[in-house]
Amino acid sequence: MPPRYENRAQLALALVVGLLLLANLFTLTLVALMPATRAARAPVLFTVFVITLIVSVPSILLIPRWLLRPYRQLVNEAERAPVAASSRGKTKDETEFVLETFQEVVAQLRSKQRELEILSAQASARAASAEQFSERIVASIPSGLVAFDASGRATIVNVPARALLLAGNEVVGLHFSRLLQNAPELARMVGNCLESGELYRREEVTAKNDGGRERRLGVTVAPIDPHPERAARGALCLLTDITEVAQLREAVALKKNLESLGEMSAGLAHEFKNALATLHGYVQLLQNSTLAEEARAEAAAALLQEVRGLAEMVTSFLNFARPRPLDVCEVSLREVFEYCALELRQFYEERGVTLNLAGTFPDIRADERMLRQSLLNLLRNAAEAIEEDQAERRVSVRGSEERGTDGEEWARVEIADTGEGISEADIQRIFIPFFTTKAKGHGVGLALAHRVINDHGGTLTVANAREGGAIFTVKLPARSS
Repeated sequence: MPPRYENRAQLALALVVGLLLLANLFTLTLVALMPATRAARAPVLFTVFVITLIVSVPSILLIPRWLLRPYRQLVNEAERAPVAASSRGKTKDETEFVLETFQEVVAQLRSKQRELEILSAQASARAASAEQFSERIVASIPSGLVAFDASGRATIVNVPARALLLAGNEVVGLHFSRLLQNAPELARMVGNCLESGELYRREEVTAKNDGGRERRLGVTVAPIDPHPERAARGALCLLTDITEVAQLREAVALKKNLESLGEMSAGLAHEFKNALATLHGYVQLLQNSTLAEEARAEAAAALLQEVRGLAEMVTSFLNFARPRPLDVCEVSLREVFEYCALELRQFYEERGVTLNLAGTFPDIRADERMLRQSLLNLLRNAAEAIEEDQAERRVSVRGSEERGTDGEEWARVEIADTGEGISEADIQRIFIPFFTTKAKGHGVGLALAHRVINDHGGTLTVANAREGGAIFTVKLPARSS
C-alpha cells in the first residue's frame, strides 16, 4: 500500500529521492547512447538500467517513510497530547500541528511547574510551621521528653528532661548510655526497646541527683515505628519526677499499715479479753465446792473448749504473721473446689444453702494445702453471709481463664453469694486481721486467705454485685501448657 504524503516535508523528501534516482537513470542512458561504448557495454548497461529502475521505484515509496518514521511517531504523540481542541482545528499541516502541540505542551508544563512551585512553597511553609509548632509543643511539655534514633543517639531532649537527667545543653547526639548514666535502669529499658521494640508503661526507676541522693522517676519508653520482625527505628522516653508522690504514697501506706496494726491489735486484745473472761468464769465455777460433779465436768469441758478456741486463734494469727514457705506443685483447681464442696456439704445443708460450680478451672502451680484452706474460708464466709430470712440461698462459683495485657494467662474464680452484701465502710477493712462483722468468729480467715493468695502471685478482691450480695474474685497465675 503506497504511503500517504500528508505534509510538505514528506513530499519534498520523496521528490528529492526521485530526482536523484532519475538523474542516475539519465546518466546511465547518456552513457549507453555514446557510440564508443554502445556495442561493448549494451548488455551490462541494460541490466544496470533494469536493476536501477526496480530499486528506484520502491525507494521512492519506502525511503521517505523510513526516514520520517521518528517524525511520524512525534506526530502520533502530538495527536494524543491533552491540548485544546480549538488549537487542533486551526492546523493545516502536520508540521504546524506538531509545533503548535509542542508549544501548547510546553505552556502547560510551565503552568504546571508554576503550580508545583506554589504548592512546594506552601508545603515548605506548612512544614516549617508544623516544625515550629512541634518545637513549641516539646518545649512546653512539663514532663521530660527524650527521643533516640535507631543507633541510640539522642535527637530531641527538652528542658525538663535535661533537668531530670542532670544534662547540659550539648546533649543532642549523645548515646543513651552516656545521657542516662545517672539512671542505669532507664538506660537498660531504652536499650531493650531499641533492640527488641519492648514497650515499658508507667515504670518506676531511680536516678541520682547532684548530691548523690536518689530520686524516683516515672518513665514510659515506647519504640518509634515498631515492627515485629525488626528492631525499632528509635525510642521515645517520657520522664516525670514522682519523688514527692512516692514519698507521699509510702507515708499513706505506712499510715494505713499502722491503722491496720492498731485495729488488729485491738481485735486481738478484744478476743483475748473475751477468752480470759470466759476462762475466769469457768475457773470460778470449778472452785465452787458445792457444784455437782456433773456440772463440774460440764464446766471443765467448756473450759477446755475455750482454751482450744484460744489456741486456734493464736495459731491462725501466727500463720498470718509468720507464714511458712509454700510447697508448690501441680494442682487441679477444679479438684480443689470439688474437695471444698465435699468438705462443706454438711455445713451448707445445715444452713440450707446450695453450692453451684460452673465454668473452666485451669491447672495451676500452688501449695495445695494452703490454697485449699483459703478457699474453704472463702466458701464458708459466703454461706455465713446469707441471712436466715433470705429467700434465695445460693453460693455460685464460676471459673474462667483470661489473658492479661502482658500475655500471661490467669485463672479467675468468682465466688458470689445471695446475701445483703458488704457496707462501703467495711469493704475497705474486710481483709484486716481480727476485723469481723459476724457475732461469732475471730476475723482471721479472710485475712489469711488474702495473704495466701498474694503469696501465690495472685489477687483477692471483693465487690458488691448489682443484683445484691458480695462477689469475691480470685486471680491466680495459670500453669503454662
